[in-house]
Amino acid sequence: MEQRGNAGSSGRAAPRSAAAWGCRQQPGPWALLPALCLALALPALSWALPTPPAPRHRLTDELSRSRELLVAANDSLHRVKELGTLGFECTLEEVDLEDITKNQMNTITACTSEDPETGNCPVLGRSTFDMSKCLRGIHKDLNAYRAELKNFNDQKVLATIDEMMKALNTSSGSAPQPSASTGLTSFKGRMRLCSILHAFQIRTVTINRMMNYLTSLESAL
Repeated sequence: MEQRGNAGSSGRAAPRSAAAWGCRQQPGPWALLPALCLALALPALSWALPTPPAPRHRLTDELSRSRELLVAANDSLHRVKELGTLGFECTLEEVDLEDITKNQMNTITACTSEDPETGNCPVLGRSTFDMSKCLRGIHKDLNAYRAELKNFNDQKVLATIDEMMKALNTSSGSAPQPSASTGLTSFKGRMRLCSILHAFQIRTVTINRMMNYLTSLESAL
Protein backbone atom coordinates (compact mmCIF):
# COMPACT_ATOMS: atom_id res chain seq x y z
CA MET A 1 0.00 0.00 0.00
CA GLU A 2 1.23 3.38 -0.94
CA GLN A 3 2.15 5.53 2.14
CA ARG A 4 0.94 9.16 2.38
CA GLY A 5 3.26 11.85 3.65
CA ASN A 6 6.68 11.41 5.24
CA ALA A 7 5.59 10.40 8.70
CA GLY A 8 8.22 8.68 10.79
CA SER A 9 7.96 5.72 13.02
CA SER A 10 6.37 7.89 15.71
CA GLY A 11 3.30 8.36 13.49
CA ARG A 12 3.34 12.22 13.70
CA ALA A 13 2.52 14.25 10.58
CA ALA A 14 5.25 16.39 9.01
CA PRO A 15 5.09 20.11 9.97
CA ARG A 16 3.45 22.38 7.43
CA SER A 17 5.54 25.05 5.74
CA ALA A 18 5.31 28.72 6.83
CA ALA A 19 3.74 29.64 3.50
CA ALA A 20 1.05 27.05 3.85
CA TRP A 21 0.35 28.16 7.42
CA GLY A 22 0.11 31.81 6.40
CA CYS A 23 -2.38 31.07 3.66
CA ARG A 24 -4.67 29.22 5.99
CA GLN A 25 -4.36 31.70 8.89
CA GLN A 26 -7.39 33.98 9.35
CA PRO A 27 -6.57 37.75 9.20
CA GLY A 28 -6.74 39.56 12.52
CA PRO A 29 -6.02 43.00 14.00
CA TRP A 30 -2.33 42.16 14.41
CA ALA A 31 -1.94 41.82 10.62
CA LEU A 32 -2.16 45.67 10.26
CA LEU A 33 0.65 46.35 12.72
CA PRO A 34 3.58 46.31 10.20
CA ALA A 35 1.83 48.78 7.87
CA LEU A 36 1.04 51.09 10.78
CA CYS A 37 4.65 51.06 11.97
CA LEU A 38 5.84 51.89 8.45
CA ALA A 39 3.46 54.85 8.21
CA LEU A 40 4.66 56.22 11.56
CA ALA A 41 8.32 55.82 10.57
CA LEU A 42 7.90 57.77 7.30
CA PRO A 43 5.67 60.76 8.09
CA ALA A 44 7.38 63.01 5.56
CA LEU A 45 6.45 60.68 2.70
CA SER A 46 2.98 59.62 3.75
CA TRP A 47 1.54 62.66 5.55
CA ALA A 48 3.43 65.74 4.35
CA LEU A 49 1.25 68.27 2.49
CA PRO A 50 2.56 70.79 -0.04
CA THR A 51 3.06 74.30 1.31
CA PRO A 52 0.34 76.59 -0.07
CA PRO A 53 1.68 79.42 -2.24
CA ALA A 54 1.91 82.84 -0.62
CA PRO A 55 -1.02 85.09 -1.57
CA ARG A 56 -0.10 87.59 -4.27
CA HIS A 57 -0.67 91.25 -3.79
CA ARG A 58 -3.75 92.33 -5.73
CA LEU A 59 -3.71 95.70 -7.51
CA THR A 60 -7.44 96.13 -8.07
CA ASP A 61 -7.72 98.66 -5.24
CA GLU A 62 -4.76 100.68 -6.54
CA LEU A 63 -6.28 100.69 -10.04
CA SER A 64 -9.61 101.95 -8.68
CA ARG A 65 -7.85 104.68 -6.66
CA SER A 66 -5.82 105.78 -9.67
CA ARG A 67 -9.03 106.29 -11.64
CA GLU A 68 -10.47 108.38 -8.81
CA LEU A 69 -7.23 110.37 -8.73
CA LEU A 70 -7.47 111.08 -12.45
CA VAL A 71 -11.07 112.27 -12.11
CA ALA A 72 -10.17 114.51 -9.15
CA ALA A 73 -7.24 116.09 -11.03
CA ASN A 74 -9.40 116.77 -14.09
CA ASP A 75 -12.20 118.25 -11.98
CA SER A 76 -9.81 120.47 -10.04
CA LEU A 77 -8.26 121.91 -13.17
CA HIS A 78 -11.70 122.40 -14.69
CA ARG A 79 -12.92 124.35 -11.65
CA VAL A 80 -9.87 126.61 -11.74
CA LYS A 81 -10.57 127.44 -15.38
CA GLU A 82 -14.32 127.90 -14.95
CA LEU A 83 -14.16 130.01 -11.77
CA GLY A 84 -11.09 132.03 -12.71
CA THR A 85 -9.57 131.22 -9.32
CA LEU A 86 -6.06 132.22 -10.38
CA GLY A 87 -7.08 135.51 -12.02
CA PHE A 88 -6.10 134.42 -15.52
CA GLU A 89 -6.89 131.67 -17.99
CA CYS A 90 -4.98 128.66 -16.74
CA THR A 91 -4.16 126.83 -19.96
CA LEU A 92 -1.12 124.92 -21.18
CA GLU A 93 -0.41 127.76 -23.59
CA GLU A 94 -0.11 130.25 -20.73
CA VAL A 95 2.44 128.39 -18.61
CA ASP A 96 5.65 126.41 -18.85
CA LEU A 97 5.18 122.98 -17.33
CA GLU A 98 7.37 122.30 -14.31
CA ASP A 99 8.27 118.74 -13.40
CA ILE A 100 8.72 118.88 -9.64
CA THR A 101 9.75 115.19 -9.59
CA LYS A 102 12.61 115.36 -12.10
CA ASN A 103 15.32 115.19 -9.42
CA GLN A 104 13.89 112.15 -7.61
CA MET A 105 12.54 108.68 -8.33
CA ASN A 106 9.24 109.07 -10.13
CA THR A 107 6.75 107.07 -12.19
CA ILE A 108 8.66 107.58 -15.45
CA THR A 109 12.12 106.64 -14.19
CA ALA A 110 10.94 103.80 -11.92
CA CYS A 111 8.54 102.11 -14.34
CA THR A 112 10.47 102.41 -17.62
CA SER A 113 13.98 101.87 -18.87
CA GLU A 114 16.05 103.38 -21.67
CA ASP A 115 16.40 101.11 -24.67
CA PRO A 116 19.42 101.82 -26.93
CA GLU A 117 17.52 100.38 -29.89
CA THR A 118 14.81 103.03 -29.58
CA GLY A 119 17.10 106.02 -29.33
CA ASN A 120 17.09 106.15 -25.49
CA CYS A 121 13.31 106.54 -25.39
CA PRO A 122 11.68 105.24 -22.20
CA VAL A 123 10.17 101.80 -22.78
CA LEU A 124 8.55 99.08 -20.69
CA GLY A 125 10.87 96.11 -20.36
CA ARG A 126 8.73 93.10 -19.40
CA SER A 127 11.71 90.79 -18.85
CA THR A 128 13.44 93.14 -16.39
CA PHE A 129 10.39 94.93 -15.03
CA ASP A 130 10.47 95.65 -11.27
CA MET A 131 6.90 96.09 -10.05
CA SER A 132 7.91 97.07 -6.51
CA LYS A 133 10.21 99.78 -7.81
CA CYS A 134 7.47 101.08 -10.10
CA LEU A 135 4.99 101.31 -7.22
CA ARG A 136 7.56 103.17 -5.14
CA GLY A 137 8.04 105.64 -7.99
CA ILE A 138 4.29 106.29 -8.15
CA HIS A 139 4.24 106.80 -4.39
CA LYS A 140 7.12 109.29 -4.65
CA ASP A 141 5.19 111.28 -7.25
CA LEU A 142 2.08 111.46 -5.11
CA ASN A 143 4.12 112.45 -2.07
CA ALA A 144 5.73 115.34 -3.95
CA TYR A 145 2.52 116.62 -5.53
CA ARG A 146 0.63 116.44 -2.26
CA ALA A 147 3.20 118.70 -0.62
CA GLU A 148 2.99 121.21 -3.47
CA LEU A 149 -0.82 121.23 -3.60
CA LYS A 150 -1.33 121.46 0.16
CA ASN A 151 -1.61 125.27 0.07
CA PHE A 152 -4.10 125.07 -2.80
CA ASN A 153 -6.48 123.46 -0.31
CA ASP A 154 -8.49 121.34 -2.74
CA GLN A 155 -9.70 118.75 -0.24
CA LYS A 156 -10.95 116.31 -2.88
CA VAL A 157 -7.58 116.21 -4.60
CA LEU A 158 -5.73 115.87 -1.31
CA ALA A 159 -8.08 113.09 -0.15
CA THR A 160 -7.71 111.09 -3.36
CA ILE A 161 -3.92 111.42 -3.19
CA ASP A 162 -4.01 110.17 0.40
CA GLU A 163 -6.23 107.21 -0.54
CA MET A 164 -3.96 106.26 -3.43
CA MET A 165 -0.85 106.45 -1.23
CA LYS A 166 -2.59 104.36 1.41
CA ALA A 167 -3.53 101.74 -1.19
CA LEU A 168 0.06 101.57 -2.43
CA ASN A 169 1.23 101.07 1.15
CA THR A 170 4.82 101.81 0.15
CA SER A 171 7.30 103.68 2.31
CA SER A 172 8.92 106.55 0.46
CA GLY A 173 10.60 108.47 3.23
CA SER A 174 9.63 111.84 4.66
CA ALA A 175 7.33 114.15 2.74
CA PRO A 176 9.07 117.03 0.95
CA GLN A 177 8.29 120.51 2.22
CA PRO A 178 6.10 122.64 -0.07
CA SER A 179 7.70 125.60 -1.77
CA ALA A 180 7.00 129.03 -0.36
CA SER A 181 5.83 130.21 -3.79
CA THR A 182 3.10 127.55 -4.20
CA GLY A 183 0.31 129.69 -2.76
CA LEU A 184 -2.09 132.22 -4.29
CA THR A 185 -0.58 135.37 -2.80
CA SER A 186 1.44 136.47 -5.83
CA PHE A 187 1.00 136.35 -9.58
CA LYS A 188 4.19 134.31 -9.87
CA GLY A 189 2.85 131.84 -7.30
CA ARG A 190 -0.45 131.52 -9.17
CA MET A 191 1.38 130.95 -12.45
CA ARG A 192 3.45 128.22 -10.80
CA LEU A 193 0.33 126.66 -9.30
CA CYS A 194 -1.30 126.56 -12.72
CA SER A 195 1.78 124.84 -14.10
CA ILE A 196 1.77 122.29 -11.29
CA LEU A 197 -1.95 121.56 -11.72
CA HIS A 198 -1.41 120.79 -15.41
CA ALA A 199 1.68 118.70 -14.68
CA PHE A 200 -0.21 116.83 -11.97
CA GLN A 201 -3.13 116.13 -14.30
CA ILE A 202 -0.76 114.75 -16.93
CA ARG A 203 1.03 112.64 -14.33
CA THR A 204 -2.26 111.17 -13.10
CA VAL A 205 -2.94 110.04 -16.68
CA THR A 206 0.46 108.32 -16.68
CA ILE A 207 -0.16 106.73 -13.28
CA ASN A 208 -3.57 105.44 -14.34
CA ARG A 209 -2.18 103.92 -17.53
CA MET A 210 0.67 102.35 -15.57
CA MET A 211 -1.75 100.85 -13.05
CA ASN A 212 -3.74 99.35 -15.94
CA TYR A 213 -0.50 97.85 -17.25
CA LEU A 214 0.49 96.47 -13.84
CA THR A 215 -2.96 94.96 -13.35
CA SER A 216 -2.74 93.24 -16.72
CA LEU A 217 0.69 91.85 -15.79
CA GLU A 218 -0.66 90.53 -12.50
CA SER A 219 -3.67 88.86 -14.11
CA ALA A 220 -1.34 87.12 -16.57
CA LEU A 221 0.67 85.45 -13.78
